[in-house]
Amino acid sequence: MTAARPVVVDTMAVSALVNEQRDPDTARSYRQMVADRPVLVSFVTVAEMRYGALKAGWGELRTRGLERSLSQLVVVQPDDELIRACASLRAGCERAGHPLGQKVHEADRWIAATALRLDLHLVSNDAVFDRVDGLDVLKLPPA
Repeated sequence: MTAARPVVVDTMAVSALVNEQRDPDTARSYRQMVADRPVLVSFVTVAEMRYGALKAGWGELRTRGLERSLSQLVVVQPDDELIRACASLRAGCERAGHPLGQKVHEADRWIAATALRLDLHLVSNDAVFDRVDGLDVLKLPPA
């Protein structure tokens, strides 16, 4: 029996999974898409999740719940190969006029580079990941 291939999950999808009570239907759809696959996240997703909690002024109890959820994820840390992949992705996207080459998409670029570097699918409904050479994105079906 072959183990299911992992997937890289972007910040919006992780947020939907972690904050399931906000939108149970979306969370359920992402859970079905991920199914039994191991879930990997970029280090930048953890930073974005923590920033969102701080910005929203979450209390101690809710923040502890977030930290429990984050501790169950496999976090991909940057190494030299991932840094090279991210730099290459930015240069290629800039040349192509793709939005992922813009500074404002720095976090999204790290997430995409993580999926590209590991040769894994990216789970995301964010259009910024559309039409990136070599990036395979798994999207939720239209509502």
